[in-house]
Amino acid sequence: MTELTPEEIEKRSFAIIESELKEQGVTLCPETAPVVMRCIHTTADFEYAKTLRFSGGGIRILQQLIQDGADLVTDTNMAYTGINKRVLRQYGGEIHCFMAEEDVAEIARQKGVTRASVSMEKAMHSSKPTIFVVGNAPTALLTLWEHYQKGDYTPAFVIGVPVGFVNVVEAKERILQSDLPCIVNQGRKGGSNVAAAIVNAVLYSMGER
Repeated sequence: MTELTPEEIEKRSFAIIESELKEQGVTLCPETAPVVMRCIHTTADFEYAKTLRFSGGGIRILQQLIQDGADLVTDTNMAYTGINKRVLRQYGGEIHCFMAEEDVAEIARQKGVTRASVSMEKAMHSSKPTIFVVGNAPTALLTLWEHYQKGDYTPAFVIGVPVGFVNVVEAKERILQSDLPCIVNQGRKGGSNVAAAIVNAVLYSMGER
């Protein structure tokens, strides 16, 4: 067995994914292909080629937001850790996760809601455009949707890929059915690793432009 560098492993992996998609008769849209390919690479699950949904012009909108220095807010420290912060900072953006902060935990306890919900509301006080990256908590998506429906907050962009069984499908569908710019994976699958993969795919594709 030949020892390969991480770069060689990734290159070979993407070649395998591309070959297998071709065997399955799947042709990806060039604009969204980098995101779909990296999600498959992260999970070894080819279903993402069928279930990932992109709002009209979603990739271009997300790229422009990053280019303009928008901040990111995640619902897990795992997604926070997985996103390439060095590349993001080249554009002036920062990434935040408020889940472990004491004030978030206390407000969530007092209100009887999830910390994910309170984290999203805390992020709404930022003066910068904010990209929400949700890989775990459907309540985070529901909170964003509810505030948007009430007309008191509009997320700049929503990446909605929580994984699970309770309220997951419904929360994703509400984002999809709104007119918010978004990337959403339909169904139960997703996760913080997928959320980070989506952001990284967009960041790396920007470097290739």
